[in-house]
Amino acid sequence: MSDVFASAALEKAAATRLMIFDVDGVLTDGGLYYGADGEALKRFNALDGHGIKMLQQSGVATAIITARQSPFVIRRAKDLGIAHVFQGVHDKRVAFSQLLQQTSLTPADCGYLGDDVIDLPVLVQVGFKACVANGHRDVKSRADYITQAGGGNGAAREICDLIMTAQGNYEAALASYLA
Repeated sequence: MSDVFASAALEKAAATRLMIFDVDGVLTDGGLYYGADGEALKRFNALDGHGIKMLQQSGVATAIITARQSPFVIRRAKDLGIAHVFQGVHDKRVAFSQLLQQTSLTPADCGYLGDDVIDLPVLVQVGFKACVANGHRDVKSRADYITQAGGGNGAAREICDLIMTAQGNYEAALASYLA
């Protein structure tokens, strides 16, 4: 599987101890579905979710930093066991700083998967920078890795697989399903 990923991206992914995900356009397809009460509904991908669980089981912590506020994000994070969730954050540097304090990690220990320019303040600081296939060109141009899958359609799973591959944990994670 490692031949799928570029060696430079693998090297940076290997150092990732905490992977941070944006939500809209990354863990979702970016579409916002409004119900009768005005609340935006979100569609999450099961492949992405299982990839996040596998990544956590391999020893990499996960976090969410998102500009929007939604009870659906809290529910999804709880379902996936994501302990660090920052919502309603328009200056993502603030949440990132708090996250580093909470985890005692450095920016070089972190990875970030984003899709739009609001993600750049954190993306440019982390050790492993990733962008979804359908992300904004200015994010893509700064990424170490651009997924083949689009946001909400397997991009997060692709990143999780890449990190586990880079850290030598993917085959062990897969083996538990083949036993």
